[in-house]
Amino acid sequence: MYLNSIFADPARIDRLVAIAKSSLLPLLEGAIYYTIPLTLISFVVGLVLAILTALARISSVKVLQGIARFYVSAIRGTPLLVQLFILFYGLPTVGIVIDPFPAAVIGFSLNVGAYASEVIRAAILSIPKGQWEAGYSIGMTYPQLLKRIILPQAARVSVPPLSNTFISLVKDTSLAAMILVTEMFRRAQEIAATNYEFLLLYTEAALLYWIICFGLSLGQGKLEAKLDRYVK
Repeated sequence: MYLNSIFADPARIDRLVAIAKSSLLPLLEGAIYYTIPLTLISFVVGLVLAILTALARISSVKVLQGIARFYVSAIRGTPLLVQLFILFYGLPTVGIVIDPFPAAVIGFSLNVGAYASEVIRAAILSIPKGQWEAGYSIGMTYPQLLKRIILPQAARVSVPPLSNTFISLVKDTSLAAMILVTEMFRRAQEIAATNYEFLLLYTEAALLYWIICFGLSLGQGKLEAKLDRYVK
């Protein structure tokens, strides 16, 4: 019925086309200035957290293991949206006020760090123990062994799941709209609130997310192919 009413009214079609064209630039601006930077910053910070957390999980220091386990369990066991709300809406009640974009970066970074740490930990544990022993036998220190032997091999194993995490993060940034970050989905909400064409604007935003993620998927495939050739 909805589509029939649209196609039966040429004037409405023209209006929808005009709205789609006029909203494209604001949506792209939201992606360029907020969605993409938010994704990149959060992923890089999260990856650093993930490496540190993974190393803590496999260390022999019980305190570090306990802290890392609690962090991973707390983040993985609670919804991302709830975490964002705690950071942006909850902390001000105890006097801690964080602006929307930094709050989103903190929330997404903590989330990436928890999930990616399990990927990295598994990748490190997949390296044969003989390589650890060989490194120690030639006098390598623990940091040298990690840098030169273990982490480079673990990186190859980690690329596919970490790439999927990155792509998922692009889509997850839409949750930042709930804490007033004017990223792409927030722009779609704002424009739809002025013309009430919610289906059109949300569909347009969805298509743009899909285009970005599709491009990243292609890049992921090329990266994995290059790594395969390098390993061989």
